[in-house]
Amino acid sequence: MLKIRSLTKKFRDKAVLMDVNLDIQSGSVFGLIGPNGSGKSTLLKIMAGIMKPDLGCVCIDDEKVFDNPGVKRDILLISDDPFYFFNATLRDMKEFYRVWYPDLSDEIYEKYRAIFKLDENKPLKNFSKGMKRQSFIVLALAISPKYLFLDEAFDGLDPVMRLTFKRAISRMIEEKEMTVIISSHNLRELEDICDTFGILEDYNIRTAGYVDETKENIHKIQLAFQEEKSEDDFKALDLLSMHIQSRVVNLVVKGDIEKIKNYLNTMNPLMMEVLNVNLEEVFIYEMEKKGYGVYDE
Repeated sequence: MLKIRSLTKKFRDKAVLMDVNLDIQSGSVFGLIGPNGSGKSTLLKIMAGIMKPDLGCVCIDDEKVFDNPGVKRDILLISDDPFYFFNATLRDMKEFYRVWYPDLSDEIYEKYRAIFKLDENKPLKNFSKGMKRQSFIVLALAISPKYLFLDEAFDGLDPVMRLTFKRAISRMIEEKEMTVIISSHNLRELEDICDTFGILEDYNIRTAGYVDETKENIHKIQLAFQEEKSEDDFKALDLLSMHIQSRVVNLVVKGDIEKIKNYLNTMNPLMMEVLNVNLEEVFIYEMEKKGYGVYDE
């Protein structure tokens, strides 16, 4: 298990992370969500032991990560802009990583290098951003670390390659109990691979949980009434969002759906429809409730 306790990080007295606490179960896929500049990349670097926190710690299986080479050998971070040596080829970087990860599999490397159609003898500096991303994904799959951290994992991948990558990750989780932490701005991509998630905003993890349970507890409801309604009519509900246009009401509500429907039925609606929500909508509604509004031009 990965545990974060009372973690704080500042840059030049500017807070980036403040008193972050989080548990991530082994063998899970955790989606790290947050607005741009919320500190996702910084948190991943601290998790990987690349950056030192000012206060608090990250522990894996009860051992601190920072300044602990034994634990770090179980971790691989693929950043949004991965490092490679000047003029290095994919083959060069494979051998570089093999020094730190001696169990790197040539068989898995060749399999996915062929799938992604990557020339291992061509300098990485001549690759497009997408091809660089694919190259380091191939290395990550070949290394198959116990803990894999991915920053903007799906950038530069077309739909077929994204699906290939997701299937490979799922297979390795089943076979090796790999723990994967993915940050991404594309929440729809996270939804079908992550089982848990956390929303990072205002320097901390403000919302965290299981994807399916969270979606089951948030409901988008459309109603129509004989007479006009006001906000006061719905104040008893745990509302994330509410839009009223005369007799038509759109709600996003937290809670037990049967209790919510029973309450709304006391108002005798002409029509009531409950719609599914996706992870992207959960994020937007949570942000709107905390003051991060979505505005029209």
